[in-house]
Amino acid sequence: MNTRPPLPPFTRESAIEKVRLAEDGWNSRDPAKVALAYTLDTQWRNRAEFATNREEAQAFLERKWKRELEYRLIKELWAFTDNRIAVRYAYEWHDDSGNWFRSYGNENWEFEPDGLMKRRFACVNDMPIKESERLFHWPLGRRPDDHPSLSDLGL
Repeated sequence: MNTRPPLPPFTRESAIEKVRLAEDGWNSRDPAKVALAYTLDTQWRNRAEFATNREEAQAFLERKWKRELEYRLIKELWAFTDNRIAVRYAYEWHDDSGNWFRSYGNENWEFEPDGLMKRRFACVNDMPIKESERLFHWPLGRRPDDHPSLSDLGL
């Protein structure tokens, strides 16, 4: 059996690690790679979109990152139980017209024993910002370890 550590049941430390690994994956903006973190029959709700399997989740991510350019994400642990994690997050991006946004959201995750995510429920709100109001300036890809967290940024 393939596993995706850390595995449930989660401790505070392993939940924080799982959140950071998810953030790193999404900051890669590689839909095929990110989709491997989810079960074949994963269930998603993201805004008004639903996915009922890994293939649909990957297609969602492909559409997302074609539209949300220069995407940079920070996730933060909110709460956890044995096999569930709740996170809050913010990400910055711009559209193809150069309009910048900061999107704020919350996600609830449920994991299988192998560490793959079975369920992902997301609520997201987009706030238009000026380019000068951006707070996420690292090079595209993984957020540097010394970059401030959401809490550090007051978000």
